[in-house]
Amino acid sequence: MKRSLTDLELKGKSVFLRADLNVPLDEYGNITDDTKIYEELPTIKYILKNGGRIILASHLGRPNGEFNQKYSMFPVAQQLIRYLFNKIYFAVDVVGPDATEKAKKLKDGEILVIENLRFHKEEELNDLYFARKLANMADVYVNDAFGTIHRKHASIYRLPKLLTNNAMGFLMEKEIKTIENATENPERPFTAILGGVKVSDKIGVVKNLLKKADNVLIGGAMAFTFLKSKGINIGKSIIDEENIEIAKNILDEAVKLNKNVILPIDIAASEIYSPKAKAKYYNINKIPSEVMGLDIGPKTIKLYKKYIQDSKTIIWNGPMGVFEFSNFSNGTSEIAKAVSKNKGLTIVGGGDSIAAIKSLQLEDTISHLSTGGGATLALLEGGDLPGLEALSDI
Repeated sequence: MKRSLTDLELKGKSVFLRADLNVPLDEYGNITDDTKIYEELPTIKYILKNGGRIILASHLGRPNGEFNQKYSMFPVAQQLIRYLFNKIYFAVDVVGPDATEKAKKLKDGEILVIENLRFHKEEELNDLYFARKLANMADVYVNDAFGTIHRKHASIYRLPKLLTNNAMGFLMEKEIKTIENATENPERPFTAILGGVKVSDKIGVVKNLLKKADNVLIGGAMAFTFLKSKGINIGKSIIDEENIEIAKNILDEAVKLNKNVILPIDIAASEIYSPKAKAKYYNINKIPSEVMGLDIGPKTIKLYKKYIQDSKTIIWNGPMGVFEFSNFSNGTSEIAKAVSKNKGLTIVGGGDSIAAIKSLQLEDTISHLSTGGGATLALLEGGDLPGLEALSDI
């Protein structure tokens, strides 16, 4: 069992807090959604209240190992000032003279936000020397970056092995406990809803959930790979050619396990892939060769809603169609509304699924909105989580 934040002695300690503050920014560098910052506040406040001082570190965007002002952590530091009354400083580098000097001068109850970890290519390369530089700034390590726990990066995997006085933060602990409890001891019926493009991204998830869930509802482009594996003509719809046979094997396995893998029975389609495309509806066995499926159809929505309505545990990851095209967002929106009405345990993860929930202002109706995309999938898959493995046990 991994140590929790409450297991650590924090008074007078410099705490390296690895958070996931990868917030979306507009073209002017303004934060458009500060959910990740807000979710980090309980961990930050606990450390400060218990006499710690924080070196707060995160990645932001994809700067590819180089300094890029567009991905600076400065707006995050500014946003934190709006939430906290503590002194907050900002370092213009990560392991350079500004960060190291300010870390040394930090007092109990104060925060130092250092620059974007991924401005150094060594972060994603899991470089030991880089991790040692980070370790020199702190006494204690806390990982609250659930969204990157599946990455073998220096600040996630190397650093806690150097700062062995370490633990999970509150957000990390909540994410892991919520998802593990839902999958290991669910109240039934348990329904998983999976969408997205590639089957390859979710093969392990589907296989693992088949053992645990009663129903798996599949939407998005990945549904067409499953339909193709059944010999159905899917027109010009996107498919994951390399995994057609695997999709067939999954459907066969579901039959053996007496589990329900539910595929679309109709689709919304168009001859072109464009935001201006108009939706036309076809039953699955009557898809013209010249069209591509871009969303689940009304009959499928009705079918999926029935399973959702009857479930007591729901996990949803991935859109039902091309959610960014307004004419093909209906499937995702309707599933979002159906999940929001369920009175059981509901967990939603993945950027597009959460975006749908937020666009409809349904956040307060969902039991748990996961902050991790790939991390949530890795946990659902039952795969390795390097960031968790690297933390010390009690």
